Amino acid sequence: MSSGNPIVECVPNFSNGRDKRVIEAISQAIREVPGAALLDVDPGEATNRTVFTMVGAPDAVIEAAFQAIKKGQELIDMRSHHGAHPRMGACDVCPFVPVADITMEQCAELARRLGARVGQELGIPVYLYEHAASKPEWKNLAVVRQGEYEGLEARSSDDYWKPDFGPVFNARSGATAVGARPFLVAYNINLNTREVRKAQKISAILREKGIARRDENNLAIRDAAGELVRDPGMFRCVKGMGWFIDEYDCAQMTFNMTDYTVSSPHELLDAARRLADQEGVVITGSELVGLIPLDAMLQAGHYYLKRQGVCQGAPWNEVIECAIRSMGLRDLSEFDPDHSIIERQIQKDGPLVSMTVREWADTLSSQAPAPGGGSVAALCGSMAAGLAAMVGNLTVGKKGYEDKWELLDEPAVKAQALKEAFLADIDNDTAAFDSVMVAFGLPKGTPTEKQARGAAIRRANQHATMVPLGVLERCVATLPCIEAALQGNENARSDAGVAVLMCKACAEGAWYNVCINTKSMKDREFVTMVRERADAALATVDEAAARLTKLVREQLGG
Repeated sequence: MSSGNPIVECVPNFSNGRDKRVIEAISQAIREVPGAALLDVDPGEATNRTVFTMVGAPDAVIEAAFQAIKKGQELIDMRSHHGAHPRMGACDVCPFVPVADITMEQCAELARRLGARVGQELGIPVYLYEHAASKPEWKNLAVVRQGEYEGLEARSSDDYWKPDFGPVFNARSGATAVGARPFLVAYNINLNTREVRKAQKISAILREKGIARRDENNLAIRDAAGELVRDPGMFRCVKGMGWFIDEYDCAQMTFNMTDYTVSSPHELLDAARRLADQEGVVITGSELVGLIPLDAMLQAGHYYLKRQGVCQGAPWNEVIECAIRSMGLRDLSEFDPDHSIIERQIQKDGPLVSMTVREWADTLSSQAPAPGGGSVAALCGSMAAGLAAMVGNLTVGKKGYEDKWELLDEPAVKAQALKEAFLADIDNDTAAFDSVMVAFGLPKGTPTEKQARGAAIRRANQHATMVPLGVLERCVATLPCIEAALQGNENARSDAGVAVLMCKACAEGAWYNVCINTKSMKDREFVTMVRERADAALATVDEAAARLTKLVREQLGG
């Protein structure tokens, strides 16, 4: 669920992938900024480039990015830099990426703030790109980086190339592109050949830019203006090229996927496999550079599970493992989901969810104030959704239930997502209670302190109310999954029936928590809004639970 606190990702790329001293110094500059978490450092020997990934609150991430660029300026001299990857500066690019509770336009404003400071304080030319671009054509990073570092001095006398911030030229540091963009997936695919032309041809067919059209003499065709005539590529929002990678001793296709929701890595890989076969070569594995969103991995896993003819609604860990194996993500290097999937780094299981059943029951039955009824209600919700998903897995792909496969597959996928959200709220409920206690413990000796304490208590109580309200309303979303399960495998009818009971218990328990939290609130507008939503959700669950319980009893012969 949304935390209400904006979280932004920043992925600065520095033109040094070989000097561990430089890489560690930049890493340390990021680590020293409170509120910014360095999630990943990915150096490349052949590219001589390191990708750093950090997340955190906007102000903290801006500060960490600035300190990293400042450190890179001290340690990297572009006059002696060489590498396989296109680049134009010590810090080549520095994009901001929205993660939670922040818009793309807000990220563009962060880019402008950082760019202005880098240009003014560090004397580095800064070009804004993608969603922060000041010129339409500068939305394309390839245009901004045209001529790379070696071409910067020549274009410095052209007004068109005047940077958005900073001087027109810096021989030591080059220039930096700062922008805002969707999540970029950097993805490499290896071939079982050293023939770079194979990788170049396949990647050109796949990328959005496409491949140059050739005549009967195999000469590139140009239009009247002398521009290459291209056949459109297969995938939008994909940039790609082929090269030779010494560390693997083979040709490799490297791609930047600028919007994985438009073109996904698994779709790209499958198309690459088909094209490779036509070229008489074989794909020997793929790798991700940096991090990937959880959603992209789940999409891939669901895609391959569907191709296998089994239920897509497997637990997320199984779905992710299916994606890893199907895409060969461990064939070239180690792939750890807890490290490579961004949400796995910033959204860990809480202390209650991590308990054994015995530890949970013992803590619940002790004098400890948490977990309490709110956490128990969320646990019931997770079991309701889990049972609905289980019935889907016992039905889809099973002989004798072919006519039910399509009916239960998608509800099982949805039930797994609901299960995960319920599980998160087990700890969210306790954390919200703890926040209320902290607010009550604030000092109240002066009028200013009293006012600040009162405001903190109001905010904490409202947040502590919105958590169970979210749990309650999620019960409504769970009902269709349970109803579908009641049409699944007949041997699991009792399991679907228990899902109904757990959903009912979850909703009733969450409603109790909403009521007790709002009972003494003075903000009547807030109370009215919350109670209306809670009452409506509970009424919906009550009606459905009564109907479905009656159906289960009839089906079981009661």
